[in-house]
Amino acid sequence: MKSVPDFPVLLESFFTQRLIAQRRASPHTVAAYRDTFRLLAQFAQSRLGRSPSQLSLRDIDAPFLGKFLDQLETKRGNGIRSRNLRLAAIRSFFRYAALEAPQYANLIQRVLAIPNKRPTRPLVDFLTRQEIEALLSAPNPNTWLGRRDHTILLTAVQTGLRLSEITSLRQRDVSLGSGAHVRCTGKGRKERCTPLAKPTVRALKGWIKEQGPDDSKVLFSTARGSPLSADTVQHLVAKYATAAKQVCASLSPKRVSPHVLRHTAAMELLLGGVDRSMIALWLGHESVETTQIYLEANLTIKEDILAKMRPAKGKRGRYRPGDQLLNFLKSL
Repeated sequence: MKSVPDFPVLLESFFTQRLIAQRRASPHTVAAYRDTFRLLAQFAQSRLGRSPSQLSLRDIDAPFLGKFLDQLETKRGNGIRSRNLRLAAIRSFFRYAALEAPQYANLIQRVLAIPNKRPTRPLVDFLTRQEIEALLSAPNPNTWLGRRDHTILLTAVQTGLRLSEITSLRQRDVSLGSGAHVRCTGKGRKERCTPLAKPTVRALKGWIKEQGPDDSKVLFSTARGSPLSADTVQHLVAKYATAAKQVCASLSPKRVSPHVLRHTAAMELLLGGVDRSMIALWLGHESVETTQIYLEANLTIKEDILAKMRPAKGKRGRYRPGDQLLNFLKSL
């Protein structure tokens, strides 16, 4: 039976009706979903020999999607987290398709049953106080770019804002009077206010004065006044990290990125005695459990616990081997 090309129609209505009109998904979510289906369409074209406009939902079944997800890891070098994010976008589309195309119920059920892969969870990277100082000292304060970049780095380290939140800031989002804070819209279109420390307030006041006060202006812009791209901010962070390694040897094995600066802000709060729930609010985490990764990575806290522990008072006795079956089970 010849397949009807219904996939393009469903996909277009998924983006226009479900994501944009009904869910009012953020531009970042729309872009991430768009990239997923662009990759999927290209993969289908190469595997099936048909243009994406001729695809049917029948072609995009669970075995086919399994091969697509495997290809993301093996050919494109995507990590497990990226693979799972692509799968989340696909699931969202198929949940929509279940309502619009119930004749594919069995196929859709099998697709929705594709499991996530469980990634290994490495300890998060963060900077120590000495490394923070070295990084903040790297930009040249005698140049316009140096002053802008120093302010970006200081704001990122102190507030823990996400990269997308930093690049979208405008002057009107910053309040530098009593109760200084920065307002941003994070994941899920949730607004939050993050307090600003005095050094950050001074740096931002100087930078806005140099820019020329204008509420509509992008806070951190190019020389032409356009917003900085994510790639530009990632590049400048990596550039100054490389320069800072010349004066701070402990930075050498670390790969410093904007997200590492976010982790650094969380660690500074944790070491300052701030409760986990408050750190979650500060960073805009959906769940307090997300903040658990900072407790696991903090060696200082673990050393304090170790210092408080006392060795148990053991009793001398004759060694007796354990039960063979229990020993076997213990060894697994």
